[in-house]
Amino acid sequence: MTHQILFYDYVEDVLEKRGPYREEHLALAGRWRDEGKLTHGGAVGDPPHGGVLVFTADADVQEFVDADPYVSGGIVTGFRVEPWNVVVS
Repeated sequence: MTHQILFYDYVEDVLEKRGPYREEHLALAGRWRDEGKLTHGGAVGDPPHGGVLVFTADADVQEFVDADPYVSGGIVTGFRVEPWNVVVS
């Protein structure tokens, strides 16, 4: 089974800066999950320095990025998408 992983890089002090965008970001992720396009997501690091979201193979990840308030709000400083071939689930 193939998925796509979206890796986000965050601004420093993301916990303090994400507040105005968090509710809308989580709502977007929830809609994509409910539509069956997003399977997992969350922050990486302690404190967080990035995020990872796992999408189905057919999801339009660029559409998600373009709609994400973390991106338009400047919380995300960079991103990349990598294919992930799941061999154990």
